Amino acid sequence: MPPSAAGTRLASLDVVRGVAVLGILLLNILSFAMPEAAYVNPRAYGGWHGADLATWAINFMLFDGRMRGLFSFLFGASTLLVVERAEAGGRGPAGVHYRRMAWLLVFGLAHLFLVWHGDILAHYAMMGMIAYAMRRLPVPRLLVLGAMLALAGAILFATIPLGIVQLQAQTPNAPALHGYAQAFGVPSPADIAKDLALHRGSYGTILADRLREDGGALFALFVFFGPETLGYMLFGMAALRSGMLRGEWPRARYRRWLIACWGIGLPAYAVLAWWQWRSGFDMRVVAAMLPLTALVRPPMIAGWICLILLLARPDGALTARLAAAGRMAFTNYLATSLICTTLFYGYGLGWYGQLTRWQLYPIVFVIWALILLWSGTWLDHFRFGPFEWLWRSLARWHLQPIRRGAPDSNASASQ
Repeated sequence: MPPSAAGTRLASLDVVRGVAVLGILLLNILSFAMPEAAYVNPRAYGGWHGADLATWAINFMLFDGRMRGLFSFLFGASTLLVVERAEAGGRGPAGVHYRRMAWLLVFGLAHLFLVWHGDILAHYAMMGMIAYAMRRLPVPRLLVLGAMLALAGAILFATIPLGIVQLQAQTPNAPALHGYAQAFGVPSPADIAKDLALHRGSYGTILADRLREDGGALFALFVFFGPETLGYMLFGMAALRSGMLRGEWPRARYRRWLIACWGIGLPAYAVLAWWQWRSGFDMRVVAAMLPLTALVRPPMIAGWICLILLLARPDGALTARLAAAGRMAFTNYLATSLICTTLFYGYGLGWYGQLTRWQLYPIVFVIWALILLWSGTWLDHFRFGPFEWLWRSLARWHLQPIRRGAPDSNASASQ
């Protein structure tokens, strides 16, 4: 898919980002609506038979980790694009980049503490600050370094299931096992009741819990997921620089990559899904998915890029809607948090813990429809989404024109 007619944005990048911002809600909805262990272990909460089991299996084999990884690829690609355009426009690339990352960190911390504990923006801002140093590497070096970082992440992940096995063998009643059970196993009825009471409570109670717990969670995210995230950002830079994310490859090449990547990834994920089900979702097996899926996730993400660009019709109405959703990905990501916390938390409708796993997905589809509708409608009248405009204005230290047709001294829009 070629660049847009205006020449200021890559239509292919916007379409892939639009799919990612919709797809990530398939997994995030579980964190909005249920105790945290339900995200990785269906036995923890929300049902693990029939339609609920099928819903888990589809998510695990096709989407879990892939949509977050896709976002990481796109973040790296967008970072490279913004830096290159700043250099071409005679603006200091370091200043442009680090102002953007600093304000993204502010947004992310506000989102983390004031809205939802599952924020990824602050983490991306920190990793983006590091990724800038690798921006000039050629594609082969980006791929090698990205692979090394992803492997380092898998090794870090492996310490978790190994720690569980060691504790169970040596100290069966160790307090740490209780924490592992809350994250990967089946929490006790008392822990479930405590979690339900918290999230069905007042905003003040939930806020106090976030202020107490989420700073440490952000540090743990940086330590355990940082290498993988940074590696994926480098993969995204390589995918942009190689022409893959620009939609410049021949269709036959996208097809070959899709077949090869998913030929590796899908059978592996199917085996891992079967192993978890066969074990009865044993905590050790569920935790082992962290390092094992990390090894096959990158090719699956590359396959997703190929599939999206193969299916996207340049003049299709759905493609245009997805591109609009991608152009407003920052706004749409934050909007889903505001919508879902209002639906599920006690200061809103209080649906937290009320629905089974499969029953969450009609809500997801309604939110998707809203995103596709409002993104295109908004961009018919405005140049940026509201949060994109605010981020851009803060990073440039003056208000940017937002209405269509308004003059802009900087013609190239940030991706």
